[in-house]
Amino acid sequence: MKAVIRFILRTLTSVLYGVRVKGDPSAFSAERLLIIANHESFLDGLLLGLFLPVDPVFIVHTTIARSWYFRLILSQVDYLAVDPASPMAMKHVIRLLESGRPVVIFPEGRITVTGSLMKVYEGPAFVAAKTGATIVPVRLDGPSRTYFARVSGRAPHLLFPKITITILPPTRIDMPQAPTAKLRRHKAGEAMRRLMQEMLFSSRPQQTLYAALCDAVEIHGRDHRLLEDMKQIEYSYQDLLKMTLMLTRLVERAVPDVGPGQHIGLLLPNLAPTLGIVFGLTARRRVPAMLNYTAGTDGMQAACTAAAIKVIVSSRAFVEQAKLGDKLAGLTGIRLIYLEALRETISLTDKLWLMGYALWFPRQFEIPVSPEEAAVVLFTSGSEGKPKGVVLPHRALLANIAQVRAVIDFTPDDKVLNALPIFHSFGLTAGALLPVLNGASLFLYPSPLHYRVIPELAYDRGCTVLFGTSTFLANYGKFAHPYDFFRLRYVIAGAEKLAEPVRNLWFEKFGLRIFEGYGATETAPVLAVNTPMAYRTGTVGQLLPGIEHRLLPVPGIDKGGLLHVRGPNVMAGYLKFDQPGVLQPPASDIGDGWYETGDIVTVDDDNFVRIVGRVKRFAKVAGEMVSLESVEKLAAAASPDKPHAASSQPDASKGEALVLFSTDPALVRETLQAKARELGYPELAVPRKIVLLDALPLLGTGKIDYVKLKRMAESA
Repeated sequence: MKAVIRFILRTLTSVLYGVRVKGDPSAFSAERLLIIANHESFLDGLLLGLFLPVDPVFIVHTTIARSWYFRLILSQVDYLAVDPASPMAMKHVIRLLESGRPVVIFPEGRITVTGSLMKVYEGPAFVAAKTGATIVPVRLDGPSRTYFARVSGRAPHLLFPKITITILPPTRIDMPQAPTAKLRRHKAGEAMRRLMQEMLFSSRPQQTLYAALCDAVEIHGRDHRLLEDMKQIEYSYQDLLKMTLMLTRLVERAVPDVGPGQHIGLLLPNLAPTLGIVFGLTARRRVPAMLNYTAGTDGMQAACTAAAIKVIVSSRAFVEQAKLGDKLAGLTGIRLIYLEALRETISLTDKLWLMGYALWFPRQFEIPVSPEEAAVVLFTSGSEGKPKGVVLPHRALLANIAQVRAVIDFTPDDKVLNALPIFHSFGLTAGALLPVLNGASLFLYPSPLHYRVIPELAYDRGCTVLFGTSTFLANYGKFAHPYDFFRLRYVIAGAEKLAEPVRNLWFEKFGLRIFEGYGATETAPVLAVNTPMAYRTGTVGQLLPGIEHRLLPVPGIDKGGLLHVRGPNVMAGYLKFDQPGVLQPPASDIGDGWYETGDIVTVDDDNFVRIVGRVKRFAKVAGEMVSLESVEKLAAAASPDKPHAASSQPDASKGEALVLFSTDPALVRETLQAKARELGYPELAVPRKIVLLDALPLLGTGKIDYVKLKRMAESA
């Protein structure tokens, strides 16, 4: 009778939910088998019981087992009711595994209310380590969109969403080495949490940016309002699709000489149509090259040369407002196309095509393309010479979004305020693509320099997520009312080192903890980030799932090593000025496919990354390597309310001498010496020359312009 009921249930769920099982069933052949899965809905146990090729015992929470209707469902499988927080309860699970019965357990212990990974209990991990069981991770995708889920708010709910069950390769958790049982249990729990994150990341779909946008439209609905800019119009997915399809059709028609795989320059601000063009060009296999409009004429010309750009799409209104006319007039060999002129060419045929066909069959608009092909080109700041084009394939951008989502619970209830320019990788991937592709609302603001306006926008729009650099966050904190950020859940800092005074200001004034992250344009960009579940002050967080790393020693630096990384989020390669249009794949001293970050870091036993400094930001003073970042930390400790930056200049007697640029007129060398003695800094870290500035020079991305400071130091 039970077999008949199971057959009926399996047939019914297959038809209603289109259940698809991916992966290798031979993963379940181990003698001691522990199956772990994410917990999305009340259907999860039933789905695993019906579709896995084993007959396991399900470990369920005691509160679930008390409900008569869940006991009715559970009657079709073997189950054991336990409290996952109870160490004694885990002994029953150990005995089950030792008896040879496969066991299914949900390490989160409860159904997710965010749609992302929740707290992972230590008990299941300790059981796995204690028994030496083979662990098979199983990813459930889709149940969180059913009405059997517990996600709330604006999260999409459908009667019968498609459900995928992904079986990942088997693994183990070895018993950690630690002096106490409590610490061993904790370390095993951390290993299980990282395993669950790897599972969520590894089971991501392999697709393109435009396909991911089409998926988001289908999941969240065409009427789901998600995007707003300075025009103060709230756009839905339907509106974004209209912009994407029509603007791309117009651009493609205006530049018939730019074929698939070629680059089109975009010189546009943070506006909804900009995002639409980015998605649309990638769908038609044209590669948007995001030009930095804060760079000078020489910088833009060098970028166009490196990426072999012949056409730039811009807006007359934007050029006039940003006073870019003279810069653009200085460009040679470049054809300018303005959106205003393109809109005038819209015909009745175009409108009929959009409303009668393209809008309802958007996937037909995409030219088939591999996720390995280029999606966008971004440009480095040129701090090491001419700007380099960084080619990011679809694979890298979507992998980085999946990596971030595996560790942070962004939901459709969130509203992201992004003032970082989308010609910068932080502003593009984290600030724009991540919310749009995951159903979170997004407010695009054109400039991060409006320090009084942005806090007011965060308050007025009820924003819950804010991205920024240390410099920008310092100024927002300075000018904001203590209640402006009352809705914020996440404040994430990147692109430059988070200054301690900024961290303290936000905690004292707003009661908010800033989550510092770290990355590079070449890694799309995030490599590591602090999260609520894994936070350590003074670090930039743990490395994201799927990233391999190696540290190579650097002569003269005892602490840390030069960080090399490899992973699916690493770029396809560089486009350089001296070889226009020629892709140069990443390679380092370790081998092909590895990217050398240029940063000296330490990575502790818990995978937390601590930045020691950049290789190029060390000065050799009297034969000793002195970190310029440590000089800046010393200055910040002596004068916490003012920004400072350090550089170096040639010195005939010592090789190099330190130069401190400060905005504090009261800061003198004697103050620095006293603070250095108090904090234990060496005498060599105290600069002899202090140069007073009204303000530190900044790049358009918010980073301090160290190239300009270096020139100033050499001429000081």
